[in-house]
Amino acid sequence: EVQLVESGGGLVQPGGSLRLSCAASGFDFSRSWMYWLREAPGKGLEWISNINVHSTTTHYSNSVKGRFTISRDNAKNTLYLQMNSLKSEDTGLYYCATDVDGRTRGQGTQVTVSS
Repeated sequence: EVQLVESGGGLVQPGGSLRLSCAASGFDFSRSWMYWLREAPGKGLEWISNINVHSTTTHYSNSVKGRFTISRDNAKNTLYLQMNSLKSEDTGLYYCATDVDGRTRGQGTQVTVSS
């Protein structure tokens, strides 16, 4: 059974940083592209980043490019998202997923950016 467990969310002031983690199990993580998605209040699920199996290719949405960094540790079956220069519009529920549509995703971790 695929399990994805996100952690690291919280309340942070604008301009602050957070590092999200996603512990993966139940599938071959080291052979899977991985994705971060988010759901802002009142909005649908939004793709924000993905990474290939060897960490040689990463992509970001325009809304987070230059501020967020995706990474992974295949030895630990863990995906990360370093978020810097956070803005109020980054508030939302953040998910890691095994597909861009989020059909297989975790329960999410809440990120709230507010002063």
